[in-house]
Amino acid sequence: MRSRLPLLALFPATVLTVVVGTPFVLGDHPVRWESGSRLPEIVLDDSEEPAQAPREPGTPSGPATGTSPSTASGLQVAKPWKEGMPQWGVQLYWEEEQEKRSGSFIEAQARKHATYLIGLGANSVSLSFPFFTEGVTSNTLATGAKTPSPGRLAQVLKVFKDAGFRTTLRPIMDEAALDPPDGWRGNIEPASRSAWFSSYGTLLDPYLKAAEQAKADTFVIGTELNSMEGDPGWEPLVTEAEQTFSGEVAYDANWDNYVSGRINMPVSSLGVDAYFPIEVPDTASVGQLVEGWNEWLDKKATGELPNITIAEAGIGAMDGAYHAPGDFYTKRALNPEVQATWYTAVCQVVQERRMKGVYWWSIWFDDDPNTPPDDAVASRLDFAGRPLTEKAVTSCFTSDYAGPGTDTAS
Repeated sequence: MRSRLPLLALFPATVLTVVVGTPFVLGDHPVRWESGSRLPEIVLDDSEEPAQAPREPGTPSGPATGTSPSTASGLQVAKPWKEGMPQWGVQLYWEEEQEKRSGSFIEAQARKHATYLIGLGANSVSLSFPFFTEGVTSNTLATGAKTPSPGRLAQVLKVFKDAGFRTTLRPIMDEAALDPPDGWRGNIEPASRSAWFSSYGTLLDPYLKAAEQAKADTFVIGTELNSMEGDPGWEPLVTEAEQTFSGEVAYDANWDNYVSGRINMPVSSLGVDAYFPIEVPDTASVGQLVEGWNEWLDKKATGELPNITIAEAGIGAMDGAYHAPGDFYTKRALNPEVQATWYTAVCQVVQERRMKGVYWWSIWFDDDPNTPPDDAVASRLDFAGRPLTEKAVTSCFTSDYAGPGTDTAS
């Protein structure tokens, strides 16, 4: 049964102004404005190719583990996720392309990603996909040409579920129509909130059914919707969702709202999209970054955080990225060490504060994770194909952290 998550009171007003104001200058929610995607344009061969095995250890741009285990029926994670274990995962983002809708292509891509993630030691995957609105004050929410169908999402989820992954389905509002960067999903103000929730419920229903069909573990009812948090419209929406979907219904808060106030949402699980800016040089140690993360988290609560999942964590592999981890607006000199050190530090924080786990942002579904990113066009936040970061991820995912144990949310 769900319960409202007990979160702490607001900061003093002066602190809150800095916390909330800073993200929109530096970039706290990684997005690509050019075509409304959260990821950079990636040009791919649209041929239907079979899934590839992970690269061998020590080869360029390869994960640090060897080949993945398998069963007679196909892929299988080494230690399938069970309740109480840490969620070691990746956000897989899917903007569907018209020419890549065949079932065989989708199946091959899903298996390719499953193989890659097994090679990293992952046991969880979150499948994020876009839906669309007409503007900051719009009451209408709808799918678009780049929104995968419920059936195709269920097909991908099934591949991961059959391989032993913990699975999450995560719709996320595209920001192309919101006049970014000033407008974003966190400051929408629908003209009629009742109409907005009605439209949202209609949009979500077939995806909740797909998640149920695929036996997903979690459905994220909303992501980074700062201005809508606490609205009474969530209660009936979540109740209806729970009648359709038997798994966990969650909400993913943006980091600024998480640290500055109570996230008043009627859900059973809370995730945080965590892009905490830390004012340290590029040469900062893991310990310095851990200290910076803890300073932010301590604004909410000190000590262990066994009910919190880091739903998104990532950073650009570039100079100066610690000051604005989610910055998609600039592309400074490549610096893989910055990204790898950040990943190591975040994993340490997750373990020391006994969180539920972490999902790294992100891998594009149509991409080949075995291919190093083309840094002339790819986002600096891409981590697949960056050997130092892959090594950090593998070290995290194969650590001896046993997880927060029994969920004590109340």
